[in-house]
Amino acid sequence: MSSGWGWSILPLLIWSLFWKGCALWTAAKNNQRGWFLVLLVLNTVGILEIIYIFYIAKKKWHDVAEIINFNK
Repeated sequence: MSSGWGWSILPLLIWSLFWKGCALWTAAKNNQRGWFLVLLVLNTVGILEIIYIFYIAKKKWHDVAEIINFNK
């Protein structure tokens, strides 16, 4: 077994973690427990999370930027 797979999958893990965190934060702030549980359990590599944030919760990129901005 080669350890090359670990490094090649790292960007995918970072991508997925970023979107999952933003989606879970949004669902928690909107008090949407059902969506929170679905997003927590299902791993869709960010696809469901992006759909939830921009189409279900109707957030804009500016709203996502506020989630990751720790200065406020």
